[in-house]
Amino acid sequence: MEDAILTIRDLHVRDVRNGEEIVRGVTFKVLRGTCLAVVGESGSGKSMTCRAVTGLNSAWLKSTGSIVFDGTDLSAMEPKERRKLCGQKISTIMQNGMTSFDPSDRMRVHFRETLKANFGYSKKFSDLVMKDTMAAVMLKEPEEILKKYPHQLSGGMLQRCMIALTVALGPRLIIADEPTTALDTITQYEVISQFAQLRKEMNTSMIFISHDLSIVKNIADYVVIMKDGCLVERGTVEEIFDRPQHEYTKYLIHAKKAMCGIGEGN
Repeated sequence: MEDAILTIRDLHVRDVRNGEEIVRGVTFKVLRGTCLAVVGESGSGKSMTCRAVTGLNSAWLKSTGSIVFDGTDLSAMEPKERRKLCGQKISTIMQNGMTSFDPSDRMRVHFRETLKANFGYSKKFSDLVMKDTMAAVMLKEPEEILKKYPHQLSGGMLQRCMIALTVALGPRLIIADEPTTALDTITQYEVISQFAQLRKEMNTSMIFISHDLSIVKNIADYVVIMKDGCLVERGTVEEIFDRPQHEYTKYLIHAKKAMCGIGEGN
């Protein structure tokens, strides 16, 4: 029997200001220890769907449906309890490290506050933990990084800092929301390698949100395709890339091949 760490059933997200239904009847599961890629163009509802898991959507977006994480129905929990559970067991890595950290605080402050809020760690112990985890994701001179402000670090370093913090939190599920979008190609490759290593070492489950099929092919076990707020196709990464069924999926794959200059017969 398949062991799902996350099951979403009939998820709807509606804008209460105008009644628009943005996400419509989405259902999927994330199997324990696997990576599920959620793929779609901008406006497809992929990020909004995953933010509904942790309750991070804007206040005017109302979610209905069932979201069960590791046997607990998140949609039935009080907001305070849900935030605490998600903070400790689900980590979200956003697409732009520069906007994910408070520019007025040094990196040390961000890490200390997060680890104290989740585990009650002292400042001294938080620093020791972060130095170890930063070294694990190949961030050199962690003490110097901890002294810096976010704007003094590159996009790639900030993404690695978020990955390091994720390692320190030890979550059961990681939601990576287009984490390589703002990075150059070489840095993208390095960060994706870090994600792959993170999965291997922590044996954690992952939702990887992306519009880049080449990245998805290298990191995902399963894929769901979203368009206009609906899930239009799902399957293993091999099924999606080798035997796509939906016309939109075929279009995405064909467009990616054309962009990369790959012929249909290759």
